[in-house]
Amino acid sequence: MQAMLFPAELTARMVVIVVIGVFLASFVDGIAGGGGIISVPTYLLTGLPTHLALGTNKLSSGIGTAVSTARFIKKGYVNWKLGIPSIILALIGSHLGTRLQLAIDERYLKWLLLIVLPVVAFVVLRQKKLPEEAGAIDPARQAAIVLAASFIVGGYDGFYGPGTGTFLILIFCNLAKMDLRTASGNVKLVNLSSNIGAVVTSFMNGKVFIVLGLIGAVSSIAGHYIGSGLAIKDGSKIVRPVIIIVLVLLAIKVISELIGG
Repeated sequence: MQAMLFPAELTARMVVIVVIGVFLASFVDGIAGGGGIISVPTYLLTGLPTHLALGTNKLSSGIGTAVSTARFIKKGYVNWKLGIPSIILALIGSHLGTRLQLAIDERYLKWLLLIVLPVVAFVVLRQKKLPEEAGAIDPARQAAIVLAASFIVGGYDGFYGPGTGTFLILIFCNLAKMDLRTASGNVKLVNLSSNIGAVVTSFMNGKVFIVLGLIGAVSSIAGHYIGSGLAIKDGSKIVRPVIIIVLVLLAIKVISELIGG
């Protein structure tokens, strides 16, 4: 258990980076979504190995997601008929995705990060206003779309993660024709499930820095609470430059490590 709690040396520098970075990520997530684009690089910038950084991020982001999921459930913005099977498929997909991630050599995983991060950032930054009202669709077709997305995107969340909520909300609204509030509630449910599947699998393989993840979880809860509670005009103007800066910093760090390694 000691190795799980402290699989790496905890330093003041790491704590400062995580407290600031995860708070900013969750604050951004509360305004416009896509916080994982900041939180994953935050853990990588602390110097943690890639697998450990991804597993620890799942712990803090999962706890933050649980808080926002509870708010959606309390307000009744969840379609449980679709939600319950989505939970099961997201858990399975996430478990398989995390096992695949753990099987890949860390050096190759870093190259994948350099490719995937800018693509995810592009999708998130181009996210447009989504429909407030539900559209007409055959219930069977809607269920097939939602369940397939829960499994596939859940697998992506277990493998890597950033952009998961954005991908799901786009699919649920545009393809499954759900209204924005219900789609958001179901997305939170799927995202929480995939986070649980990923963190349990990572934990069982010793790839979660529990103490650092719990420190990040406090920042995540605070950031989500403030970000979702504030009515900030043009809040997206804050999001774009922050994401770009973090991506540049991460790219410099990863490239220098690849060249040096």
